[in-house]
Amino acid sequence: MTSPLSWFSTGMELARLGMDMQFVIAERLNRLARGDAAAGVEALRMVTEKTLALGEVNARLMKAAAAGRLDAVGPEIVALYGRKVRANRKRLTR
Repeated sequence: MTSPLSWFSTGMELARLGMDMQFVIAERLNRLARGDAAAGVEALRMVTEKTLALGEVNARLMKAAAAGRLDAVGPEIVALYGRKVRANRKRLTR
């Protein structure tokens, strides 16, 4: 069983993820609206990243299900998406 403190931590990570996602979405829409070659590159990158992230999440879920630990995989998935979104935010602010 997980402690209430771990759920609080996960909730805070989700809040941070939500704020970072808003920035990334806005910046990507801005870049896509330009319609130049860089917009095409960003669109391709966006689809590729999402596909790869989904594959990673599915692999983690399958591993957790096989081990009977589905209750513990949620924070791990939130952390995975958080790292990816923060990396995109950092890249898009350069």
